[in-house]
Amino acid sequence: MRVSARARIVGWMLAVVGLALSVSIFVTWTILLTRLDHRIDLELTNEVEKLRRYAPTALDPKTGHPVTNVEDLLAGYLALNAPDRWETFFSIVDGNASKIHGVPPPVRLDTDERLVARMATATKPQSAEVETAAGTVHYAVIPVTVAADRRPGHFVVAILYDQHRAEIVDAVRALGLSALAALVLAGAAGWFVAGRVLAPVRLVSQTAEQISDSTDLTRRLDVPGDDDVAALAATFNHMLDRLEQAFVVQRHFMDDAGHELRTPITVIRGHLELMGDDPADRAETLALVTDELDRMNRIVDDLLTLAKAEQPGFLALDDVELADLTVSVVAKARALGERRWRVDEVAEARVPADRQRLTQALMQLVANAVRHTTDDDLIAVGSAVRDGWVELWVRDSGPGVAPADRERIFGRFIRGAGRTGTHDGAGLGLAIVRSIAEAHGGNVKVTEAPGGGACFVMSIPLWELWEVR
Repeated sequence: MRVSARARIVGWMLAVVGLALSVSIFVTWTILLTRLDHRIDLELTNEVEKLRRYAPTALDPKTGHPVTNVEDLLAGYLALNAPDRWETFFSIVDGNASKIHGVPPPVRLDTDERLVARMATATKPQSAEVETAAGTVHYAVIPVTVAADRRPGHFVVAILYDQHRAEIVDAVRALGLSALAALVLAGAAGWFVAGRVLAPVRLVSQTAEQISDSTDLTRRLDVPGDDDVAALAATFNHMLDRLEQAFVVQRHFMDDAGHELRTPITVIRGHLELMGDDPADRAETLALVTDELDRMNRIVDDLLTLAKAEQPGFLALDDVELADLTVSVVAKARALGERRWRVDEVAEARVPADRQRLTQALMQLVANAVRHTTDDDLIAVGSAVRDGWVELWVRDSGPGVAPADRERIFGRFIRGAGRTGTHDGAGLGLAIVRSIAEAHGGNVKVTEAPGGGACFVMSIPLWELWEVR
């Protein structure tokens, strides 16, 4: 049987609160009973002391002289001291019990001849308890003697213990009922509060279930506040962002791969189907197929780079020295063609960045410049730090880029015609440059170079780099 988190939370809360209340009631019960025993002992002791203080000063009301017999002494004391609630006094003179003084108790001890006879044998103060129809009774017997009277006398104090205990039972019962009512109210309040607190969790579960059923990753949770549940919702939203981005990247990769690889596959299949037995024809077909396969390999590598650029871990950040980066790119680029190579400017600074990715982006821009220039044209590479931004650029003296195309050319599979009029490459190079710049928190743009031509500038904010690192 499946038990909801709400029920488990409320159940554990009620168990803890119930245990706490039970312990509290038990401790209260124990303390009250202990105090009752102590109070009864004090009351019995107090009556003994009161009688001892009274006896030496007792006077006969008729003569005004000290009493001369034990019966008058006990009668005078009983007349002055009334018993408290659930308490009774009586006296025993020469083995005979006097009448009960005060309100008659629920049970009469003075009518129990065997008990009275046992009390009359006491030679010193003693206390005991006896079971009666009204429950346990605690009593004390105090022997009393008068010099002029040889008859033995006894003063008896009896306290109905179970009657006092019944009052405690009633109080503890009321406390228990109050605790039970409080537990019920706490359970109802806890059920309501737990429902409110766990509502976002249920929303997370429902959203996850809807996503699994429909693959709709656009849903998000709106949980205000700054508690743990709101943090859970924010984490879930962040996970959905990453999942949605991953699905978008996957979809783009599949669409781009299917779009771009379909043509070379068709070309390869067609030439293989038409290939004859002539060795020259076979060699020509093999060279064409190999060239198409190499182009497919380059397309796949570029697509994988674009896909990785939108995933965490694309950058391996390190301290990059801009001057060394700029000079090394120019040194590597000289092998791409006979051009007038130049280093415009170098920034004497170290920045946290991915050196390999920056080199890849600059070499892509250099290769793009080579395709659109001839042997007599200029290609320059430079770097600088301006207003907290790192700028890396490649400019050339070629035909430049029309203003209408300056944003479009950074899209995927957008090819520009070179100086020969042919469309080289798969049209992914500038898209890769943009992805690398955006992964660093920056951007790339193309402007008109001084003196004509194109100038591609990649800008990276320094603060963004430090935050990424």
